[in-house]
This record gives sequence, C-alpha cells and structure tokens, in this order.
Amino acid sequence: MKKLVFLCVVLLSLASCSIDDSNDFYNEILPIESVEIPEEFVIGEVYPITVKYIRPSGCYVFYDFYYERDLNQRTVAVVNSVFPNQNCGMSEDAEVEATFNFKVTNNGTYIFKFWQGKDDTGTDLYYIVEVPVVEPEA
Repeated sequence: MKKLVFLCVVLLSLASCSIDDSNDFYNEILPIESVEIPEEFVIGEVYPITVKYIRPSGCYVFYDFYYERDLNQRTVAVVNSVFPNQNCGMSEDAEVEATFNFKVTNNGTYIFKFWQGKDDTGTDLYYIVEVPVVEPEA
C-alpha cells in the first residue's frame, strides 16, 4: 500500500511539472520619467499621484509600486512583470502612466523620491519633490 501511495505522489508531481517556459516571468523596476503630484497637501485628504515611465516592449506589464516609508519621506518606483518567453512583438518604447492614491497622515513636509535609474557608477538617481502640508481652508 505504501508503494502505491508513493508511486501516485511521484506520478502526480511529474505530471504537474512542465518544461514549457512560456509562463515564466520576472519583475523589473523601471525608471520614472515624470510625475504629476499636487503642490500642497491637506492632512486627512487623499491625492492621486501619477507617474509616467517607458515600457520597453509589450512583454512588460505593470505589476505594482515599490513604496518605502521613512517618517515623512517616501521612496517610489514602478515595478513591471516581464514575460520574456512570450511573443510580444518588437514594439517601440511606449510611455505608460500608473497612479497610486496617497493619504496625508502627518503635518510638515513630505519628501518624495521617485527612482529614475542609475548613473554610470551605479548610484541610484531620484527625482525629489517636497510637498508641504497646509491647513484646510475654512
């Protein structure tokens, strides 16, 4: 009986494996080209922040934002899933928009660091925007 169970487990595990790599993918962070962000925030409000980036081909699909918080500083980057084994065609670079909602929870000034790639020495480059939090209008 144990041999039969073992044989079934082995056969099922082999049957579930595939040597077809067409569904393989990896995630890649792409540089942000430009940002649409308000000039000021009001505490408690929610604001859309839109970034534009270049998608190198149709094999790149928006996945998520890399988002890191440190007090009132935010580091933001765009993450795409890349499907290298798909027939995506050789399309030209396309500018794409992605938006996230930002809720203002603190007073002071928020500092956003939008990742724009690396320089020749491998140092990260950022587009830095400071957005003050103001009192709501009465």
